[in-house]
Amino acid sequence: MIETTQCIEAGELSMTYQVPVRDAGLGAAFRSLWRRQTKDIEAIGSIDLRVEMGESVGLIGPNGAGKTTLMKILAGILKPTHGKARVLGRDPFDRKPEHLRRIALVRGSQPLGGAPELTVMDSLSYQALVYDVPEKQLKENLDELVQLLGIGELLNRQVRALSLGERMRAGLAMALVYRPQVLFLDEPTIGLDVSAAVQTRAFLRRYVAQTGATMILTSHYMTDVAELCPRVVLINHGRKVYDGGLPGLTARVKHDKLIEVWLAEGVELPPGIRATRNNGRYELSVAREQVADTIGRLLAETTVLDLSIKEAPLDVLMDEIYRTDEATPR
Repeated sequence: MIETTQCIEAGELSMTYQVPVRDAGLGAAFRSLWRRQTKDIEAIGSIDLRVEMGESVGLIGPNGAGKTTLMKILAGILKPTHGKARVLGRDPFDRKPEHLRRIALVRGSQPLGGAPELTVMDSLSYQALVYDVPEKQLKENLDELVQLLGIGELLNRQVRALSLGERMRAGLAMALVYRPQVLFLDEPTIGLDVSAAVQTRAFLRRYVAQTGATMILTSHYMTDVAELCPRVVLINHGRKVYDGGLPGLTARVKHDKLIEVWLAEGVELPPGIRATRNNGRYELSVAREQVADTIGRLLAETTVLDLSIKEAPLDVLMDEIYRTDEATPR
């Protein structure tokens, strides 16, 4: 029995695809017309997941880890080979209309479906018709979405004439015009410029805060995950290998600290301290246990104008996690 606070419950989910295989050469291609050979590929294996109402969870992992497959199962697009899933108390694969009105899946690679000859306004109106949005509620929702997403100038333009960033904003409006309770976002900022990505993240934060919606997000841009998802689930080789806060995951990587130091003009670093110079600023990569000694030498042996200590960039830490045992199922 699912608790009332639980939005998503998945137990021992597995998904195996059958893919065709054959040897190289014309003869093998000809033989495959009569005798096709296949190979089983496991996309995900025995994943358990619980998500509470109103949670924002980031699914992270390297390419081919199984993130999108898991999201498609939870959204009801794929039926798992084994295991069960419940979303808002229902089997998502049943695809009941009353259930579909409560969830939305937005893919950054294809944020807008439908006829490209339609205008954005026509597409939104059709979406509202499909999802039985009353006219009064549609007007209220559209007014808010136009303001928050800045799509007023797009409403009378054909979908085919939109840029990728404009398509993403219009796609979010399409997904949210019927006020879903669960958002499945697959790479929502892929291909967007910095400004559009910032605006998209700000909008999603506001939407979740105002509506209490549950959000499941996949992204290779760790800024998306860090800003939107207090909880992350790391998947690799189709297995869940971490479930918790992002700081707890990155803390497992014993990466060097970055020290930035500005020195007085004409002053050099103490002997033996190696650094990269960049417009009067020195950058030092220092092992964590040597940070205190290095800073002490800098302050004692030279004239320091300013100094800062930073963690390695998040993308660097995640790359190291993906390439080490931290991303290996146990």
